[in-house]
This record gives sequence, structure tokens and C-alpha cells, in this order.
Amino acid sequence: MKGVVLAGGLGTRLLPLTRITNKHLLPVFDRPMIYYPLQTLRDAGISDILLVTGGPHAGDFLRLLGDGREFGLRRLSYTYQEGEGGIPAALALAEHFCEGDPLCVILGDNLIEGSIAPAIERFRHQAEGARIILKEVPDAERFGVAEVRRGRVVSIEEKPAKPKSRYAVTGIYLYDRRVFEIIRTLRPSARGELEITDVNNWYLAQGELQCEILEGWWTDAGTFASLHRAGNLVAEGGANRTDGPTTQLLTWAPGARVHRAARAAGRRG
Repeated sequence: MKGVVLAGGLGTRLLPLTRITNKHLLPVFDRPMIYYPLQTLRDAGISDILLVTGGPHAGDFLRLLGDGREFGLRRLSYTYQEGEGGIPAALALAEHFCEGDPLCVILGDNLIEGSIAPAIERFRHQAEGARIILKEVPDAERFGVAEVRRGRVVSIEEKPAKPKSRYAVTGIYLYDRRVFEIIRTLRPSARGELEITDVNNWYLAQGELQCEILEGWWTDAGTFASLHRAGNLVAEGGANRTDGPTTQLLTWAPGARVHRAARAAGRRG
């Protein structure tokens, strides 16, 4: 399985900090932000990773990360994205790197308390399709939101004004090789970008989308408020804890235990 870290964009919500470096190189507690998603993949057993970046500070990643040996990676590759265009546009650049293998995509500003290793292992045994990781949050309107009925996702909306649930789709996605064919069929949304929600809804329509619940805290770090919050969470208890919380299958009955765990983690997250 290949790993893809998306670390492009201009980081305009973090100006003026991003005038001098890429958003994903800003510090979160005691290390650069990009270290956390790389560690998330490595802890899940993925050691062949592509980093997609862009903007005027792309070379800083190479100076910082080199060939990835510091993380125990077998290979760390880089590709450059001209401009912006949404998550699928960035992901499309990974097609030749993936060479038909399944892949795990993680956004470069996503941090988690524990590990996604169980989700990765289950996806390795999934014949085809996709798998997304959900997290119950109080501000679901900021994210893609999954509507859940009887333990199954029935729809996903991108940043809805009135969310149908509190289940945010985290920035961690697992896809089979067909994802690149799907991306080629997408059309820009009203925001003028390709939407990863449209990719996930394609798999959902085929009955090939599996979901898991992330326990422990999860946060992005793309605004001043969330960057500050991420630093505090890491300082208080650490991130990427291999002995910490993981992911659970989304269940309904007798799934009350899973949902209670998710709600408790959501209050912390």
C-alpha cells in the first residue's frame, strides 16, 4: 500500500505566517506540522510515501525531510502542484506513483491522538472500494459530513449549513486504484474546486464505501484557532501514540458502545 500526504495550498488563513514558509512546516508544539501525518502513515505500516506540495516554499520540504530515512521510510518522493483545485486535483498527481496499488491519503494538516493501523489492516483485506474515517465533532459544518442511519453511511455532504449528523469525514481516505479514473470524471463544484466528497459519494453509490470511527482526539491545523488547539493537544498528551486510541468499525446494534466511545472522544477532540 502506498501513502500520499497532501501538503499544498497557500495557507492564506494563516497569513502572515505563511508568507515565509508553507503552512505544513509551521510548528505544532515541538516539531513541524508535516511530521505528524508522516508518522501516522509510518505507524500504520506504510513506508512508501509521496508528498504533494506547491507554492513558493516547496523546496523547504526537501531540506527538512530529505529522503525520509529519519522516519524509517523506504522511500519518500515529492511532486509539485501548480496552483490549487481541491483535494482530488492534488491527489491526481499521485497516479503514476501509486502504480495501481491501493493507497492511503492524509491531509498534511491533520493530527490524531492515536493510530489508524486497524483501519489500514482492514482495508488491506478489503477486495475493492474505499474506506473513510469519521469523527464526531461539535462543528461538523466545517467539514464533509456523513449522514448515518442504522450504522451505515447513506450520504455525504460537503460543508453543509445544516449538518445531518455530527460525523465529520476526517482528512484520511483509503482508496483502490480506480480513484484516479473517478477523479477524471469530476466537475468543479460551486466553489470552483473538485471535491473529495464527490469521490466518496461515487464509492457510496456503488455500495463500496466502508467507514470507521476514530477514537481519541483529531484536529486539523489550518486556522489560527485550530493550530493553537493542535499544539495544546500535543503538549498535553502527545500525538501518534501507538499505545493510544485507534479506529472502530461503524456499527449500529449492538453498536451503542462504539457510539459512546466516539462521543466521549469527540468531547476531548
